[in-house]
Amino acid sequence: MSKVFDIGIHEKLTSQQMLVMAVQNIFGMTGMFVFPSLFGRAFGMPVDQIAYIYGMTFVVSGFITVFQSVGFLRLPIVHGPYVGSFIALMVLGHLPGMGLGVAYGSFFVAAVIWALLAIPVRGISFLALFGRLFQTPMISGVMVILLMVQIASVSVPVWIGHPPSPGFGLINVISGFVGVLAFAGLTLWGGRWTRRAAILAGLVLGTIAYAGFLPISFAPVGQAPWLVVPQLFPFGFEVRTDAVIIFLLVLVPCSITTMSLYQVVADWGDETITPLRMSEGCFAAALGGILAAVLGSFSTTVYPDNMGMLRSTRVGSRYGTLAAGMLLVVLGCCVKFDTLFVIIPTAVLAGVATVLFGIVMVHGIHLLSGITWSDRNLIIAGSALMVGLGGLLVEPDIAKLLPLIVQLVLKQPAVSGGVTLLVLYAVLGEKPQVKLAAE
Repeated sequence: MSKVFDIGIHEKLTSQQMLVMAVQNIFGMTGMFVFPSLFGRAFGMPVDQIAYIYGMTFVVSGFITVFQSVGFLRLPIVHGPYVGSFIALMVLGHLPGMGLGVAYGSFFVAAVIWALLAIPVRGISFLALFGRLFQTPMISGVMVILLMVQIASVSVPVWIGHPPSPGFGLINVISGFVGVLAFAGLTLWGGRWTRRAAILAGLVLGTIAYAGFLPISFAPVGQAPWLVVPQLFPFGFEVRTDAVIIFLLVLVPCSITTMSLYQVVADWGDETITPLRMSEGCFAAALGGILAAVLGSFSTTVYPDNMGMLRSTRVGSRYGTLAAGMLLVVLGCCVKFDTLFVIIPTAVLAGVATVLFGIVMVHGIHLLSGITWSDRNLIIAGSALMVGLGGLLVEPDIAKLLPLIVQLVLKQPAVSGGVTLLVLYAVLGEKPQVKLAAE
C-alpha cells in the first residue's frame, strides 16, 4: 500500500497543530450535535436536562477517544455517540411498563457483559474472535441500512412536527430547509475549513430562519451554571432481562463493524495491530458503554467522517485525536456551552439529521456494491432486510399478542434483521469476494 500519512501515527504535533486537529475532529462528529436534543425532546425533558445529556455525550466520547489514542488501541480513532444505543434507548424508554429507568439500567448490565466479553484472555477476547468471523462488507452494509431504517422515524416526521407544537408545518419545514441548504452547500462547494463546519453552520442558519417567524430565548444559556455536576443513573435504575438482551444485540454488532475500521486506520499508518491490541480497543469501547449508562448518555462508535479527515489531512498522529478527546471533555463540563445546542429548534435538527442519516444509509449501500451476489449472499442479505422491514409493519393488535421480547425485537430492524443476518451468514456464508475498486 502506498503511504497515506505524512505525519505518522506515533509522531507528536506542536500545540497549534493539536488544537487545529482537535477542532476539525469535533466538527466532524455529526451525531454529537443532533442525538441529545432529539432524544431529550422526544421524552419532553426540560432544557437543563437536555443540556446535561449534551454534556455527558461530549464527556463520554472525549474519554473514550483519549483511551483509544494513548491508553488501549493507540490509534488515531475518534469515538462519538452510537446510533444503535440511541435508538434502543428511544424505543425501550417509550414502551409502557419500561421507561428510561429500565432502559438505562438494562443498558448498564448489557455494557458490563459486553466489557467482560472483550477482556483479552491469552492475547485475544471472545468478542474479537467472534468479530473476525463476520468482518465482511455485506454484514457491515446491511447493518448500516437496517439502523438507518430504524432511525427514520426521527427525521422527516420530527422535521414537520406535531399540531400542538410551535412552528408546526410551514415554519418547521422552511427553517429546516434553510439548515439543509446551508449544510449541503458548504459540504459540496465550501473549502476544507467550511466543510468541517457545515453541520454547525446549517444549525445556526436554520435557527436564525426559525427566529424570523418565532422568537428564540437565550435566557436558558444565561441562567445555566458554568460547570456540570455528573449524576449517577439520572433516570433511575431498573433491570429487565429482555431489555438486556436487546442491548446486547445492539452493542455487539457495533464491535464487529468498528474492528474493521480499526484495521483500516492501522493499514493507513503501516501499523501492525495484534489480536490483543484489537481486543483492548473493543474493551475501551465497552468501558465507554458502561460510563454512558451510568451518566445517562449513549455508547460510542468510530466515526467514519473523522477517518476521512485523517486521509484528507494526511495527519495520522494519535496526539491529534488525543487533543480532540481532551477538548470534548472540557466542553462537556461547561453547562452554558451545552445549553447553546438546546435552543436550536427541533425542526432544524431533524432537517439536518434527515440528510445525515441518508448519507449514512447510502454509505451502507456502497459497502454492498463490491459484493459478488451469489445465490447464498442474495438469500442472506435479502432475508435479513425483509425481516427487519417486515417487523415494523406488523399490526399493533397482532404484536400485543406476542411475548414482550418478540415485540421489542420487531420494533428494532437492526436487531431482528441483524440477528437474521448473522445467523444466516454463520450457516450459509461463503468466503467474501470483493471487487477491487479503481484507485
